[in-house]
This record gives sequence, structure tokens and C-alpha cells, in this order.
Amino acid sequence: MKFRAAIGIAGGLDTNPQDRPNRTLHVAVLGGDGVGPEVTAAAVEVAQEALQGGSAVVEWQSAPIGHGAFVSTGSSFPEATAKLCEETDAVLLGAIAGPEQSGVKEAEPCLLTLRRQLETYANLRPVRPHPALVAASPLRPEKLEGVDILFVRELTGGIYFGEKSRTDHEAFDLCMYTVVEIERVVRKACELAQNRRGKVTMVDKANVLETSRLWRDTSERLTREEFPDIEYDHVLVDAMAMYLLDRPATFDVIVTENMFGDILTDEASMLAGSMGLLPSAALGDGTKGLYEPIHGTAPDIAGQGIANPCAAILSAAMLLRHSLGLDAAADRVERAVEQTLTDRIWTRDLGGDATTVAFTRAVIDRL
Repeated sequence: MKFRAAIGIAGGLDTNPQDRPNRTLHVAVLGGDGVGPEVTAAAVEVAQEALQGGSAVVEWQSAPIGHGAFVSTGSSFPEATAKLCEETDAVLLGAIAGPEQSGVKEAEPCLLTLRRQLETYANLRPVRPHPALVAASPLRPEKLEGVDILFVRELTGGIYFGEKSRTDHEAFDLCMYTVVEIERVVRKACELAQNRRGKVTMVDKANVLETSRLWRDTSERLTREEFPDIEYDHVLVDAMAMYLLDRPATFDVIVTENMFGDILTDEASMLAGSMGLLPSAALGDGTKGLYEPIHGTAPDIAGQGIANPCAAILSAAMLLRHSLGLDAAADRVERAVEQTLTDRIWTRDLGGDATTVAFTRAVIDRL
């Protein structure tokens, strides 16, 4: 299925030249499993509305991935889907069921394969609690004042991609990193910090793990040589798990390896009040990126029309900004989401009663 939308400069909007590319832009939409198709459909609808009225055309083309794709094609990552992802400017993903949900072991490496194929090694996960939703967080309101964190998680290396083996009596998962892998993601974190508050915190387990010692040595050298203007420090992962609950406002950009980043960002979602609020962008060296909400498939509510599409909508905004260069449209989407939350139009996970469709319509009304 294809959708077309355009962006122009009518009414004084989108006057930045970078918001007027001279070619058709292409986005692959991989709804995936569970609530994935519901929230990605909402995100595309909002993005299309933000892009109305002008010259630069964006095409959104759907393709199967995950358990549903396995059932229909015999592969969780069909060749046609892989080809589409290679040819498009960006990928918007919903969620993919793991083997524990689908019962299909072949589904497990699907997402990892996609990330590696696109070489999206830096996963950006912003966490900024909305003032109207402080009661949704288990932390006291004063702990949330001034919280604005950007996690940069290494996404294509480490234990998730290492050699694995299991027998009836033992199992192992190999964690391996190279200097180049560490350098490129730390460099990305520092570049992002230069446009924020100028502080980078690297999280490791250097008191135990050799991979973490390599992370620490490499990041200290790189920041010293290439980013002397950045305020750099490092924290052990177990301490960071505590600090995120005790003093989260003291952090700006947090960079870490794959597994630590996966765990810490799920914890940090509670600062915002719900995983349904947090978007993510996976970037490499170019402009192509993979964009997805940080939540999973939520099979217990799939098909009921009550899933929170906020994270998917904000992921689409990140897509517009980072991969398509449509900053003004991205700003419009983010402002509309913020106003919707301010107006207390909330889905069930936030303590409200808005459906997926109602929340999406409310965002569109505020564009």
C-alpha cells in the first residue's frame, strides 16, 4: 500500500529551504505485529497531515515483517521487505513479536538483521517528561523537574550480535566490541551534545568487563582529542540505574553499549510515565534511519483500538527531521502532540479514556 503526501510553504509554514527537497522521498512502513500496525497507521496519518499543501512529495509504502510476515510468506523478514528498506530514505517500524510471543524462533533475529542491514548503529532515545503527566510517573514531581535526557545506545554490536550457543547443560552469549564501533557511536553522542547542554555520560561496567574497559579507554581518548569542549564523565551501569531514579535531571546525553542501553531506556520510560510516550531513531553515517516506538507489540491490547500512538507519532517526527530534512513539519507534529497531552487527551495507559483513533484525531486537529 502506498500513501502520498506533500509539503509546501503556504501560509508561512516550512520556509526553510531544506524543507523543500526537489525529489520524491520514500518511506517504508513496517507495521509488524500486535499494536504495531495500529500505531504506525496513526503516525502516517499525522505525518501526512503535517505534510499537506506543497511541492515535496513523500511516499509511504507498507511491507510485512515479523510473525505476520512469517505466517504469510514463510519468512519474518521477506526479501521484498529487505529490498524496500534498502531503496527507501527511511523506515518506520511498529513492533515485532519475539519467539516467546509468536512461537517462531526464526522471528528472533529479524529486527537485528534489519538494524545491521541499514547500518544504523546509533539509537537515539529522548526522555523528557511532559508537565501535565508528572502524576503518571512513579517518581515524585520534584525529581522530574528539568529532566531532558538523550540516550545514545550502540545498536549493532555487543552481546545481541555475538556468537551464541546452548546445550542441555550450558549456554553462552559472546559480547564483543571493536574500537571503531565504540568511536563512531561516542562521536555521534558528542556531536548531539554540542547542540544540547554539552555533557556526555558514558555508562559501562569497567570494574568487571573487558569490553567495558575498552569502551572507557576509547571514549576518554576520543572526547579528549576530538571534543575538548564537551563535559565528559563515566558511570557504572548499576549506579546509573540508581541515579536515573534519584537525580535524573543531572544528565544530558548518555551513551552506552547495546544491552545496557536497552535496559536503561526501559527504566527511563517511567520518568515520562509510560513506554507509550517515547520514540526512537536509529541512525548511521548517512541520513537513512530506522524509526520506532520503544514499546513492544502489547499483544494483550492488540486490535482493541486503545494503544497509545504517541511514541509512534513522535518517531515519525524524528523521521521527518533526521532522514528527510523536513524540520518545520517535525516541529509542527511535536507541538501538536505536546498540546494534545496538555489538553489532557490521554489514552488508557496514561489514566485517560481516549482511543488510538481519538488521540490521533486530536493531534491532527492541533496541527
